[in-house]
Amino acid sequence: EDLLYNLPYRYEDRTHFQKVKDLQPGLRASILVQVLTAGLMITRKSRLRIFDLAARDESGIVRCKWFHSEYLAQRKIFKPGQKVIFYGKFEVDPYGTGNLQAINPEFEIVDEDASAVDSLEMGRVVPVYESIKGCTSRLLRRIVHSVLEELKEVTDPLPVEILSRRGLVPRREALKEAHFPSPETPLDELNHFRTRALQRLIFEELFFLEVGMALKRRKARSFPGVQFQTSPTVREAIKRILPFHPTAAQKRVLKEMVDDICRPIPMNRLLQGDVGCGKTIVALETGAIAIENGYQTAFLVPTEILAEQHYFNTRGIYSKNGYSVALLKSGLKKTERREVLDRLAQGQIQMLIGTHALLEPDVQFQKLGLVLIDEQHRFGVMQRYRLMKKGERPHTLVMTATPIPRTLAMTLYGDLDVSIIDELPPNRSPVLTRVVTEEERTSTYRFLRDQVRRGRQGYVVCPLVEESEKIDLRAVSKTFEHLSHDVFPDLKVDWLHGRMKSPEKEAAMQRFVSGHTQVLVSTTVIEVGVDVANASVMLIEHAERFGLAQLHQLRGRVGRGTTRSYCLLMKGKKVSEEAQQRLQCMVETTDGFKIAEKDLEIRGPGEFFGTKQAGLPSLKVANLLRDADILEAARREAVNYVDHPPSPEEFRSFITHLKTSWQRRYGLVSVG
Repeated sequence: EDLLYNLPYRYEDRTHFQKVKDLQPGLRASILVQVLTAGLMITRKSRLRIFDLAARDESGIVRCKWFHSEYLAQRKIFKPGQKVIFYGKFEVDPYGTGNLQAINPEFEIVDEDASAVDSLEMGRVVPVYESIKGCTSRLLRRIVHSVLEELKEVTDPLPVEILSRRGLVPRREALKEAHFPSPETPLDELNHFRTRALQRLIFEELFFLEVGMALKRRKARSFPGVQFQTSPTVREAIKRILPFHPTAAQKRVLKEMVDDICRPIPMNRLLQGDVGCGKTIVALETGAIAIENGYQTAFLVPTEILAEQHYFNTRGIYSKNGYSVALLKSGLKKTERREVLDRLAQGQIQMLIGTHALLEPDVQFQKLGLVLIDEQHRFGVMQRYRLMKKGERPHTLVMTATPIPRTLAMTLYGDLDVSIIDELPPNRSPVLTRVVTEEERTSTYRFLRDQVRRGRQGYVVCPLVEESEKIDLRAVSKTFEHLSHDVFPDLKVDWLHGRMKSPEKEAAMQRFVSGHTQVLVSTTVIEVGVDVANASVMLIEHAERFGLAQLHQLRGRVGRGTTRSYCLLMKGKKVSEEAQQRLQCMVETTDGFKIAEKDLEIRGPGEFFGTKQAGLPSLKVANLLRDADILEAARREAVNYVDHPPSPEEFRSFITHLKTSWQRRYGLVSVG
């Protein structure tokens, strides 16, 4: 079964043989030719061993060459007069013979009494597989063909009513057509995975994935949780902590959360929103409800700088209600840490903010009722559960500024409901973004100085802490030295990076927040959450080295006030096509949702979402971005099937198949 679900990643049309005279340089083609000469040759200078073959048809001569393929000579595979089919990319011979040549082409010798149409390699649309160690695409074709020939009966795991309603191709037919499509099948449909056979297999995979998610969700909702109340006193407490009038999106999302936490089952919600949209204040309002109901809140964040910033901001906001807020981080002295843990266990701390330090076994809450997790994608599924285990099924809100389409979010975070804040606070001007080159460095520095003279502040972000001999990149240490001594000797320039000790980082950040530092040279340690409204310029060195999500997060550090802000993307001399696409996307839009979709398109879902730590199953057939429409249909069918199952016996059989086959293959977590 695993073999048959290892589908081709592309298809090649080898149905027609081209004449040698019609071959186009740089294009792949199939030719049927007769061998003239074949033998091993050794180059004079490098002593490279090349197997060289000359062949012809009635229209011309062509050459084929194989490197490191002495076996072709040893086995005397090619003989003059033999008819052979070759498939490969043909280029002009660089040595000026005027003939076209193919390097390492695929080939098949045609028997006198055999038809080329019967071949698995030529005269048909041929499947091309990803290489598996020790197994070429050609060998895989033969093995798969042999298995399919032996496969007479195939049990279809999809429910009959769904097969009928969706008009899906039977499983055996789908597998056969997916591996060895008929010649009439349009190549474009095959390579875009849009044939009926491929779409059926994609639907099957996504349906079982979504059933697993739906069962997981149902299981999570079967346990009782803390039920909060929102009395007039609680509502008054929420109003007191609001620093500004909320947007319509913030109000809508808060209502969704209040509805959740006032039910007797645990809230499990994902809050998506662009940088600067006001996710944190909504989370703090939810935290206030927990505190007013006599419960504690845990707030988990990915970096110490962000933890410190959340601590100072939250303490200021919560002071209006007299709430007790504490910070737990790795740099605390033993006595300070012990004091925080004792107060936490006694219920004297109502909100605890911290990094991974919150996950330590000795961190014990007296009455944990709400878990808040910022930048969800920085934490694994198991880390989330470790924090939740510190309470009696607390409500959970996870937040991310790396937005993804709702359907994908519901698949990636299957046990979570999804809320979206899709508008920014009023009076926010979009950040103007521009790509600049090394030739424009002087004018770029002049622009930064001009902004500082107007009372603003700026960031200069570098990809490294120290210079590397191997990579020609600007580093924080050298850039700080250069800017503070040579470029801006009259300005207050400071630096910040992840290798600094916690007190040093905290002090550097506070100098910038207070306005004492005018230009901060930093690594990406400032990427998430840092909020300094007076900062109006973000200069990113070697911007081509950063991913789209990271560039967007860095840009989000400016434009947090009401004045116009700027993001300058300094690019190096060598920029790949993919990097150029990223930079262009940054210039064209400030919309985080559009940027996330472009990032998905460029990198593909696997790399975009990261490893299994993010909770993404390793799909074999489907592509979450390409097959978004099928994913939505599969989700609807799966939810309907789980909510309205057939007979208990049929459902038990279905669940058994799900656990034995699909859970093993895709690593789905427990489903029932």
